[in-house]
Amino acid sequence: MFEIARETRMLIGLGQLSTPYALQKGGWASSFLLVGLGIICTYTSHLLGKCLKHNPKLRDYKDIGYLAFGIKGRAIATSFVYLEIFMSLVSYTISLHDNLTKVFLEMNLNLPAIGLSTSQILTAVAILVALPSLWLRNLSSISFLSTGGILMSFLIIFMVACTAIFGGVGVGHSIPTFQIHNIPVISGLYFFSFAGHIVMPNIYKAMKDPSKFTKVSIVSFSFVTILYSSLAFMGATMFGSEVNSQITLSLPPKLIFAKIALWATILTPMTKYALEFAPFAIQLEQNLPPKMKPKTKMIIRASVGSLILLVILVLALSVPYFEYVLGLTGSLVSAGICVIFPCAFYIKIFWGKISMVGFTINLGLIFIATLLGACGTISSSKLLVKKFHKVNTT
Repeated sequence: MFEIARETRMLIGLGQLSTPYALQKGGWASSFLLVGLGIICTYTSHLLGKCLKHNPKLRDYKDIGYLAFGIKGRAIATSFVYLEIFMSLVSYTISLHDNLTKVFLEMNLNLPAIGLSTSQILTAVAILVALPSLWLRNLSSISFLSTGGILMSFLIIFMVACTAIFGGVGVGHSIPTFQIHNIPVISGLYFFSFAGHIVMPNIYKAMKDPSKFTKVSIVSFSFVTILYSSLAFMGATMFGSEVNSQITLSLPPKLIFAKIALWATILTPMTKYALEFAPFAIQLEQNLPPKMKPKTKMIIRASVGSLILLVILVLALSVPYFEYVLGLTGSLVSAGICVIFPCAFYIKIFWGKISMVGFTINLGLIFIATLLGACGTISSSKLLVKKFHKVNTT
């Protein structure tokens, strides 16, 4: 049960907020894509487990890339891992900004000298509050944040349900059958919802009985897929075409359920910064000279972490378009990490042992994920540029 809870905890997150929006845009038939990607990502998680079993010395996702394709494989895997972390944190910060704006809708901080709006100032303050957590070297001291994050995620879903049942909103809106022209964009949102493969090797290595890894993945992904699908249909039927890219922003702000959901959404990014930054921080310290004093290492870690978070804040405030940034992250990065790379790693590592059926299946999944990822990246990029240009020219 502990392993299932841990894997579920790593999967549930920001992606859940956008599932009602994605379902409404793609139509109820796009739920088959959501479920299909859940099944595919379960399978690719299983492939990562087989690669780790093949060589017990492997420690993480990057090591699997090295075993499969050497130094180039490690470099590509490392680049995508850090890019996903970075872009995810940008999306979390945009979500933080949007929900703070909703909570403090009537607040007006008039500081013309700074040149920032009220919502931007509030977001900057929230980032400053979270900043010291990046300086901690002992990850056990911030492990409670992971538990807090999953509790916030479940609380959000529960509050949306309470709004539908007790808030007078109801679930009477219709959902289009299928809107194929929106599939490239929403596929990125669906991909991101299952983005957790970079930590799967860590979960595998931490298990007392790694042989149960596949079963754990099946249960975890199945639970998350059911949860996402339920929230998607519930949110889409509650608000129809008016549903926001983040379901919490569609909730009536005066309802107590909405207020709790909004604050839970605000607190979620605050629990993510230190945890998401941890892999980069560990790699940074490993690259520093062994003889360097611990205090000096801490200062370097804190400085680099602070600079990265500042860049993330600037990007999030400059391009605060949640659905496009999240969709771009899913299409550009998560499609590769969740599907393309695991299949490619497996084919290369087990070359000569894999059956023709297995080879065909994995090659087919690589093709599908590449197609969806490429189309999604192009569509999300165009919409992002169009939105940015429109806002900055009016």
